[in-house]
Amino acid sequence: MNKMGTIISFTFKNKVRTKSFLITTLILILLISIGMNIPYFIKVFQGDDGAKETQIGVVAEQGNRAAELLLAYAPPATAAADEDTDTVAFKAFASADDAALKQGLDDEKIEGYLTFDAKGSEGVPPVTYHSKDGELDKDLKTYLQGALQQINTQLIAGDKLTQEQVAAMFAPVSIGTQQLSTDGTDGAAPDESKPAINYVIVYVLLILFFMSITMTGNMIAAEVTSEKSSRIMEILITSASPLTQMFGKVIGIFLVGLMQIAIISASIAINLMLPHNASILTDFDLDLGQLNYGILVYGFILYVLGYFLYALMYAAVGSIVSRTEDLGQALMPVMMCTFVAFYIPLFSISAPDTMLIKVASFVPITSPLSMVLRIGVGEVAFWEIAVSLVILLATTFGLGWLAAKIYRTGVLMYGKRPSIKEIRKAMKAYKI
Repeated sequence: MNKMGTIISFTFKNKVRTKSFLITTLILILLISIGMNIPYFIKVFQGDDGAKETQIGVVAEQGNRAAELLLAYAPPATAAADEDTDTVAFKAFASADDAALKQGLDDEKIEGYLTFDAKGSEGVPPVTYHSKDGELDKDLKTYLQGALQQINTQLIAGDKLTQEQVAAMFAPVSIGTQQLSTDGTDGAAPDESKPAINYVIVYVLLILFFMSITMTGNMIAAEVTSEKSSRIMEILITSASPLTQMFGKVIGIFLVGLMQIAIISASIAINLMLPHNASILTDFDLDLGQLNYGILVYGFILYVLGYFLYALMYAAVGSIVSRTEDLGQALMPVMMCTFVAFYIPLFSISAPDTMLIKVASFVPITSPLSMVLRIGVGEVAFWEIAVSLVILLATTFGLGWLAAKIYRTGVLMYGKRPSIKEIRKAMKAYKI
């Protein structure tokens, strides 16, 4: 046990000091930081200092009720609450020849002004917009039309409707979506759909787990092959048994993977706490209070079991390769398994309850990531999670026994890569 602790410590310290680990981790942190701050960088380079106020003059002659209502108009609460949305302010003038109005137009403090037709009508009389270029911005036109339409309703309805009731008449009606199941019946009700934060967490976990397992697996295989090709393995096995070496390397690099995930998670948290990113969660309608924390708990368990499942495969393959040049080709079947395990849930994130995902959540090589998807945004019973974990655990122990036998025989087999028949023959000579 003391020897294994020494190997774990040595492997961990040796790997975190390598240039490849430091550079890869630094690049990931930079990419995450740049990606999360792109909106802020765009605002800085475009010189966008936030919301702008456009002043529009209103020629309010005596007794013009429409002009009075327009000057008192307030936009809907949802639009007013958005700090990044441009606002429009109305300013009253006695006439179009008002000196203050002309001075404001010359100084470009006032965009233009509105006049009302002298002819009376039941609602808002015809309105004319005056500006230097004679044009009306599309967004400004939409805003003015909405405001005048509410005023028109207020004038026609009189005292029958309050200002709030008039505003409610023009408030947009939300339309939800609901997917039909295969039998044509309605699926889950909109209020039962998973919160957006769960989809984000699942997506992040899928990427982190895939990258961690792939990178650490290649580390294990490369280190074993490197020691074997340089003949250092012959010296190492005199101080510690091959099994102690294998599990020591696997656990040591597992700690390296956990450390890398912790660093990346910390960088995401730090970027979220920056002042200009304070509203990023609310902007994307993400509420941490709606997070299903079972994703994190089960996700960690599935990551640990999934890591050891693949790490043992990488170690076993690395032990039968004598030259680092042949390692990539030998690892191809294992890497294909990792790609399948990653892409199945990634492309099914919008449909987590399909038969493919349900089957994949019980197959050991795909269950770690597929079950994370089902727990996060799908419908899964506790017994299904338990069965999947038991199958994955049993497979990991079985593969560990097989990998130990392959590793014990493969580390001392030199020359060309041995065939399966040769490995089986050599394994029979050893008992674990």
